[in-house]
Amino acid sequence: MGVLSALGPDLDSFREALFAGRSGIRPLTCVAPGALRFPNGAQVDRYDPLKHFDSKHLSLLDLFAQYAVVAAREAVHRSGLKIDPVRTAIVTGTGGGGQVSTDAGYIDLYQKALPRVNPFTIPRIMANSGASQISLEFGIRGPVYTVSTACSSSNHAIGQAYWMIRNAVCDAAITGGSEAVFSWGFLKSWEAMRIVSPDTCRPFSKDRQGLILGEGGAMLVLEDYDSAVARGAHIHAEIAGFGMSSDAHHVTQPSADGAALAMTAALHDADLSPEQIGYINAHGTGTAANDATETTAIRSVFGADADSLHVSSTKSMHGHALGAAGALEAVAAALALEHGCIPPTANYNEPDPACNLNVTPNRAQNVFCRYAMSNSFAFGGLNAVLVFRNPALPSAV
Repeated sequence: MGVLSALGPDLDSFREALFAGRSGIRPLTCVAPGALRFPNGAQVDRYDPLKHFDSKHLSLLDLFAQYAVVAAREAVHRSGLKIDPVRTAIVTGTGGGGQVSTDAGYIDLYQKALPRVNPFTIPRIMANSGASQISLEFGIRGPVYTVSTACSSSNHAIGQAYWMIRNAVCDAAITGGSEAVFSWGFLKSWEAMRIVSPDTCRPFSKDRQGLILGEGGAMLVLEDYDSAVARGAHIHAEIAGFGMSSDAHHVTQPSADGAALAMTAALHDADLSPEQIGYINAHGTGTAANDATETTAIRSVFGADADSLHVSSTKSMHGHALGAAGALEAVAAALALEHGCIPPTANYNEPDPACNLNVTPNRAQNVFCRYAMSNSFAFGGLNAVLVFRNPALPSAV
């Protein structure tokens, strides 16, 4: 796994901050103080593109694609996988694609009235830029594509990569997502929605006031299990199931029925019953509607077993990274299983009767689980849920 986020530049820093409950939410550095209704975000801190790419290469890369490549490099390096160019796939997710480059082009064209925009604008803004650059980086010639389903993009990408390996379409895959949202136009668009918190992200807390935008990238190297065991690979977790659904309800308002349908589909795909899940990395955005609706959905699927579930929202630390959120949270779920540690819901102040779950407030809990679930529920009503297995524990745990 490879990660670049507000919690740090790599997997080790991400893991350390996650289990310490240390939030990466801080004052925005990309806009003047007071320019927005919300002052904070979960930005990647002190990122220097020239440490990762030469200046010529950078001319083709929007920030979101840079994040994708940097995370993929770490994941591939840590995996030790000898890549078969034809039998390896790449499936990435992003919600906004090259937002930074789009904004810059509009400023040149409309504000500065320049007669021409950057000639590399199209390759920089296209949503598949990250996937294509990873393909070029590693010489991968198998299936390569990008999924864009708003906040569910990464979970859709990871799930489809998993299914391709399971169905022998490929033997390995690089998959995950990336997002770079801190451009003026995009921030103003989120400001207009009035769902961004004026201070911080408090999922499931009664005094929650909204989400906090985040950015970054996370990539996973998936491989056929027998192959990974045979070569002695370090296995963080297994993907056991994947489920999708559509609310067919509302463009921005969540639906408990749609979310429950996706969770049920993931359990069915993994051939599991609800009581076997020990931890849920919730979508948990910190908005009034989402957290209560997700709680209702979890209780409808898990029934009485919901009382014994460990639940948390790591968006309270790395922010809501939109199309990259599922990838960051997949890493968090895998780490939770591997290390027997449930990451907390940070910034939590007081219980909400509408969110009556064990949401792991503020402090990590040392709990070994056999199975974990990771939820992503997107605007447009598109839902994607992953189930992970801890291969180090017997089935009875």
